[in-house]
Amino acid sequence: MFGRAVGVRVVVAVSVVLAGLVLGAPAGAEPRARIEDQRVEPDHTIDVGVYSPAMDIVTRVRVLRAADPKAPAPTLYLLNGVGGGADGNWLDRTDVVEFFKDKQVNVVIPFGGAGSYFADWRTDDPVLGKQRWTTFLTKELPPVIDAEFGGTGANAIAGLSMAGTSVFQLALAEPGLYRAIGSYSGCVRTSDPRGQAIVRTVVGSRLGNAANMWGPPTDPAWSANDPYLHAEALRGTDVYISSGTGIPGPYDTITAAQGDPAQLTMQLLFGAGLEAVTNLCTQQLRDRLQSLGIPATVDMRPNGTHSWGYWEQDMHKSWPVFEAALHRA
Repeated sequence: MFGRAVGVRVVVAVSVVLAGLVLGAPAGAEPRARIEDQRVEPDHTIDVGVYSPAMDIVTRVRVLRAADPKAPAPTLYLLNGVGGGADGNWLDRTDVVEFFKDKQVNVVIPFGGAGSYFADWRTDDPVLGKQRWTTFLTKELPPVIDAEFGGTGANAIAGLSMAGTSVFQLALAEPGLYRAIGSYSGCVRTSDPRGQAIVRTVVGSRLGNAANMWGPPTDPAWSANDPYLHAEALRGTDVYISSGTGIPGPYDTITAAQGDPAQLTMQLLFGAGLEAVTNLCTQQLRDRLQSLGIPATVDMRPNGTHSWGYWEQDMHKSWPVFEAALHRA
C-alpha cells in the first residue's frame, strides 16, 4: 500500500512538470519590469532601456548617478513636456547634469509619452498606441531604479508644461510614492471646459484623441483625474508650483535661445500666450491649496514665456524643497 501511494505521487508530480512544459509559466505568473540594456553616455549619464509589461515596450530613461554612487540615494524623476523629450528635453536644454553632479540623488529622466499626459489610457489610440504611463512610472520603474542604482525608496517628481499636470495625477494615483512634487508652467485643472479644451489641444498636437484617454467630455473619468478637485489628497506632500506671465523676460533673448532665431520666435509668438494661460492655471491652483490649508511653495514670476530657460531656473529654485523632503527621516 505504501509503494502504491508513492507511485501515485510520482505520477502526479510528473504530470505537473509535463503540464508546465506544455502550458508555459505557472498560472497567474506575469511578466515583470526589467532592465534590458544600459550604456554610459559621453556626459557620464546612463542610458537605460526598461521593459514595461504594461505597455509591452522598452522605454528609454536617462539616469544621472548620485555624487557617491556607492552610497544609497533618493530619486528625483524629471518628466519632459508634450514631446516626450524628442523636441527638447532636460538634457539638451538645461544644465541638469552639471547642477546635480555634486548632489546625493539619482536623477531619472524618462523619454517617450508624447501627448499622453503620462496617463493610463482606457483605449489604445490609433496614432499614439498603448499608453499605460501611470502604471510604468508608479509601479514598474521605481523598483527597477531602486534595485539597480541603490535607491532609498524616497522619491520626488517634477515636470514642465504637460507634465506639470501629470506630476499631480501620478502623486494622486500612488499615494505616498512621492514625498515632493514640482509643477513648472502646468495647468492642473483638467475637467472644467477650459481645462478640457487645453487637454484636447495638447493631445491633439500629437494627433492623439483625448477621448481614448478619459472618454467624452461628460465622462466621470475627467473629474476623477482632475488634481484640482482632489487637492485634499495632496496633504502631507511637499508642493512646488511656478509660472511666468508671458511677458518677455531675461531668458527671451537670442543667447538664451542657444543662438536659434527660430526658437526665439517660437518663444515670443507662441510661448508668451501659453505661459499667460498657465499663469491663470497656477493662480487657480494656488488659491485652491490655500483654501484647503495645504502648504505649497508658489513662485509667480513677473515675466517669462513658456520656455526652457525659465524651467531650468525653476529646477534650481525648487531643489531645496525636494532635497529637504528626500532626506527627511
